[in-house]
Amino acid sequence: MTWHQLVLNFFLAVLLGAVTLACKDTTKGASAPGATNQQIFQVKGVVKEVEPARKKVKIAHEEIPGYMEAMTMLLDVKDAKELAGLSPGDNISFRMIVTDDDGWVDQIKKLGATSGVVAPVVSSAPDNFRRVREVEPLKVGDAMPDYRFTNQLGQAVSLRDFKGQALAFTFIFTRCPFPTFCPRMSSNFADAHKQLQALTNGPANWHLLTISFDPEFDTPATLANYAKRFKHDPKHWSFVTGELIDVTAISEQFGLMFWKEGGNINHNLRTVVVDAAGRVQKVYTENEWKVDDLVSEMVKAAAAKP
Repeated sequence: MTWHQLVLNFFLAVLLGAVTLACKDTTKGASAPGATNQQIFQVKGVVKEVEPARKKVKIAHEEIPGYMEAMTMLLDVKDAKELAGLSPGDNISFRMIVTDDDGWVDQIKKLGATSGVVAPVVSSAPDNFRRVREVEPLKVGDAMPDYRFTNQLGQAVSLRDFKGQALAFTFIFTRCPFPTFCPRMSSNFADAHKQLQALTNGPANWHLLTISFDPEFDTPATLANYAKRFKHDPKHWSFVTGELIDVTAISEQFGLMFWKEGGNINHNLRTVVVDAAGRVQKVYTENEWKVDDLVSEMVKAAAAKP
């Protein structure tokens, strides 16, 4: 081997080593962003319900300064063993972990009776819950009544405007902080919006409706700013607010309740699909429905005949 070949091999080895180190450094740093978006809170509360089979627990928790007011929430655990030995009425401490798109609790520990935990937050609608008018529950196959709202552009919107279209609506308030509640509903709608627009030979007669049950804060201007996050097409997705009497009535017809606890709003979740003939086709409870399922329901709903 000549001197020139030795020198060339040396520089090739150095260059290869540098490339390998660079690749290792890049790979090592790739996992960092996920950790930076995680928040962890130490919280105390009172157990209201325990559902080990679903890996869920309802907790009336204290205020979490800088994040949310005291609320009663149905929360996920990653491991059902976290719920072993828990019963309604138990005072507990726990960790609440929140990421950009998920949230759960762990390290649940029972506390003594004199733990100093705040008094239980209401776990269901309080006695003074505002029942503004009597409405009948709606079920699959029922005709959808008309309701009037105002959209993010300040325009009047009526449900009858969407007759002949597949319509999906869900309920949120824009200040909702927990990622698996209102933010998940909006994120899921955003994904469904993209999928429906991208369908080959898909229907054109469909619309998504996000209804705020916080009309005092969620003005059309506030909803317009909120809508910008999701790069929506106003022709296919509206964010609406309205008179509380109407918002309460439509929510109650599908079993959704909302009420104020301190400065925040406590609520459960509902998402509804109405077919092109104006009939209730599907009602999703809670937050576990899949985007693909909603898209399939919308395609089916768009083809419905009177």
